Amino acid sequence: MHILFITDNFPPELNANATIVYELATYWIKMGYEVTVITCAPNFPEGKLFNGYRNKWYQKEIMDGIQVIRVKTFIYPNKGTLLRIIDFLSFMVSSFFAGLFQSKPDLVIAISPQFFTTISGLGLARIKRCKFFFMLCDLWPASIEAVGAISNKKILQKIEKLELFVYRHSDKIISLTHSFKQDLVRRGILTNKIEVIINGVDTNKLFPLPPCEKLLDKYQLHNKFVVSYIGTFGMAHALSNALEAAKILKTNPDIVFLLVGSGAEKEKLIQIKEQHNLTNVIIEGLQPKALIPSYWSITQLALIHLKNHPVFSTVIPSKMFEAFAMAKPVIFAGPVGEASQFISSNNVGICVPPEQPEALANTINLLKGDKIYLSKLSTNSLVVANKYNREEQVRAICDLIS
Repeated sequence: MHILFITDNFPPELNANATIVYELATYWIKMGYEVTVITCAPNFPEGKLFNGYRNKWYQKEIMDGIQVIRVKTFIYPNKGTLLRIIDFLSFMVSSFFAGLFQSKPDLVIAISPQFFTTISGLGLARIKRCKFFFMLCDLWPASIEAVGAISNKKILQKIEKLELFVYRHSDKIISLTHSFKQDLVRRGILTNKIEVIINGVDTNKLFPLPPCEKLLDKYQLHNKFVVSYIGTFGMAHALSNALEAAKILKTNPDIVFLLVGSGAEKEKLIQIKEQHNLTNVIIEGLQPKALIPSYWSITQLALIHLKNHPVFSTVIPSKMFEAFAMAKPVIFAGPVGEASQFISSNNVGICVPPEQPEALANTINLLKGDKIYLSKLSTNSLVVANKYNREEQVRAICDLIS
């Protein structure tokens, strides 16, 4: 079985799509499958090439048994609209042509966001005369409309027509949430072609660790209650509200906010921190994947933060599962929906209203004082991580392939 995966994000990038595709592929390799990934030179989210990489038309490498084909694209940071879309379109074209020269696959899988990747995947599947699976990780263009990246209704309508065309012509749609499936069915997509497979985490790579003394010393976090956000600082995450909560908690020196990552909102967050002299906020840049478990290890509470918009009620952020694997309870500040229901039903964290800093600050303060409850949430988090592990997700997808 030869699987051709189309994704514009792949390690050493660290975002959700890069992690999902890499981990699925490594499991398939262990199972005896042949996997080819077509991607671009790593540059997300800052639009800067990672050290050791070049933006060339065609370059090949082998990563843990995976054949990785990197193609040339127009590189731009994860912000703005027009130039970012040109970036997306350039990958759609270059990945399609690179795919033409690969040996015939048995299955092509393309992952969203961004949506144009799936157009390339569908085209290759039809030319190669094989099945095409659409891995739906986000509703696009609905999500970019939600953050205000595109407001022109005519453009959005045209993109949605393309979106629906790809859905209709996919052999199978792998939806990471039930809400995504409901949205597609409401828009006329046949329910029997949509399979809900909730996201997961590789518990062989992420598991509870003792606090990293080196990081505790570096940031002077001994005996501190650390609330960590580890991920992309994007427009969808409304992290400025987290800093407003930090401002409220500034008089409590035992509570520290640790933000690790990068993205479109990074400079804005740094400005807010400096403007209000938030000594209880640490903003650290993008870190190598191997160091992420160490940052989780010094965390008492994982912050999951989303903008207050209905479209974000449909998601279950992948970083939640990383936190669970490290036995970290979460505090979720986002719209009521799939993620909040998941957290509540599994008793792995606390949900607060989105974009309400005072509610966030008060809840963090209460949790800090209830070690017994936090311990219970932590235990439940590990149970959930073992239930929703990456290997189970792989097997569920394999059942669709066979």
